[in-house]
Amino acid sequence: MAVFKIEGGIRLKGDVTPQGAKNEALQILCAVLLTGEKVTINNIPDIIDVNKLITLLGNLGVKIQHNEKGSITFQADEVNVGYLETEAFRKEGGSLRGSIMIVGPLLARFGKGYIPKPGGDKIGRRRLDTHFEGFINLGAKFRYNKEDHFYGVEQPEEGLKGTDMLLDEASVTGTANIVMAAVLAKGITTVYNAACEPYLQQLCKMLNSMGAKITGVGSNLLTIEGVGSLGGCTHRILPDMIEIGSWIGLAAMTRSEITIKNVSWENLGVIPSVFRKLGITLERRGDDIYIPTHENYEVKTDIDGSILTIADAPWPGFTPDLLSIILVTATQAKGDVLIHQKMFESRLFFVDKLIDMGAKIILCDPHRAVVIGHDFKSTLKATTMSSPDIRAGISLLIAALSAKGTSTIQNIEQIDRGYERIDERLRALGAKIVRE
Repeated sequence: MAVFKIEGGIRLKGDVTPQGAKNEALQILCAVLLTGEKVTINNIPDIIDVNKLITLLGNLGVKIQHNEKGSITFQADEVNVGYLETEAFRKEGGSLRGSIMIVGPLLARFGKGYIPKPGGDKIGRRRLDTHFEGFINLGAKFRYNKEDHFYGVEQPEEGLKGTDMLLDEASVTGTANIVMAAVLAKGITTVYNAACEPYLQQLCKMLNSMGAKITGVGSNLLTIEGVGSLGGCTHRILPDMIEIGSWIGLAAMTRSEITIKNVSWENLGVIPSVFRKLGITLERRGDDIYIPTHENYEVKTDIDGSILTIADAPWPGFTPDLLSIILVTATQAKGDVLIHQKMFESRLFFVDKLIDMGAKIILCDPHRAVVIGHDFKSTLKATTMSSPDIRAGISLLIAALSAKGTSTIQNIEQIDRGYERIDERLRALGAKIVRE
């Protein structure tokens, strides 16, 4: 197993360009199964989770042609649906949470879709009910093998049929899966309480360019008029907003001067304003974010003077994937912050590692933590730690880069699942980080 050795306390400087968005890529890649024509996708991030899904598509029989860096052409004209019932698929599909989103396209185009219980981050319970209830609403027959943890859906003889549905939660992957099934269903489907994240908007725009008829894109009410078939297209993935937020937190914590290039400001939502609440200066320069050197940054209190609370919420609220970064960045702020992670009950459990480094954090319960900022009056101390999930892993990496001494981070495959060549890109900014 590889580890990172990081010499902390070094100020960084330079430009960085964010990778393509991981969460969008996982949706977009599954959508290539909806057509037998060629689909070219650009700005694909070279990360473990995305590469696993590309391998899975190849094993299903999808033709894969690599173009220039980050660009791949897919053609699903000879899909082997029988692969879904093999032991190899059970193992492969179970190692990746994003694999759940192949079910909607397979159900819509080939009449059936199977998936083993998917893996992913160990950040708490991540239910799949929204996905399968949506398929059932479209008329699919559902079965679940409890012994093998294997899910399956099949079309009825008359095919999928459009309907009105109210999702029990605004699940991003659930909405994506249902939309991909509904685009080829007969009639009109309305999805209320739909997720409306930029990545879901991107998926809908891509499907429309392939011939789908989806309206309400960007709202929580989607209307999908089913069509007989979809064609090919070319699509470009957005820059990764989670990585952009990670670079902002890293710049502040390490007192570095960094410019993040081509961030797609219009798709960042409240992310810049939340970091500004921590007292971090962000300057918009065209489509770039410039972060100057911070000698300190002071937390803004609420209007009535009460402690600042930062909580996650469905889009256009603050994304839960950035709360870990906000938490670690707050450890060197001037002032106190209450972090409220509403969605996942295990995501804050990495804070014990920050406490070992000298951070002042009170874990109130699985969902809430109070951070008492150091204001750089005392630095974090280097230590050896292990990365429990992607976002906690990058947060620990940020902590190590700011800490005094040399830290070791184990289980860095978790970081590699979501961040492309992070060590190389940090070294280009002046960081002392080695992969061993």
